[in-house]
Amino acid sequence: MKEIEILIEVNDSKENVMQALERFQSQGLKRTVDAYFLDPLRNDLRPDAAGRLRASFRLRQKDGKASVAYKVDHFGDGDEWTYSDEHETAVGDFDAMRVILDHLGLQELVRVESEKQTWTTPEYEIVFEAVKDLGLFLEVEKLEQVPDDQVAETKRGIREFLFGLGLKLGAEMNAGKPELLLKKKMRQV
Repeated sequence: MKEIEILIEVNDSKENVMQALERFQSQGLKRTVDAYFLDPLRNDLRPDAAGRLRASFRLRQKDGKASVAYKVDHFGDGDEWTYSDEHETAVGDFDAMRVILDHLGLQELVRVESEKQTWTTPEYEIVFEAVKDLGLFLEVEKLEQVPDDQVAETKRGIREFLFGLGLKLGAEMNAGKPELLLKKKMRQV
């Protein structure tokens, strides 16, 4: 499945964000733990020197449900992330899957812990996220699939939607939360 979304830092209060989003269909609050893994025998799951992941394998626990996902990122001009091919499936037990991954030799690269409040419109899924050790973010994802030649136009529409909310927003991240945490770790070393 093609994942087209924009992640942007929030420089506004939680209260203002909640007020701006209250007009949309609430899906509630969920706590999420995403563990990203690398395989010491493969290079594609390793971050590059700048901390960027071009492919990733994730184990997720979200409100008692577990899933695994493999993502391949696609980049455009100027090494800007455009979309991901994401393949995700449910697994029965987060802890058991973690043990299986350990036995397969995969190593945890980074863990992203967050509280996500989600809303939907007919066109988008909107996630307001408080990420441990990173801060507040808005992520807006296109719900329906679009052809490759409409990705740039779709992202422009998402940007217009985001800035139309009237919130104080920071820069578009052009990276996922695991990459942001990896880069933060790299700066601290």
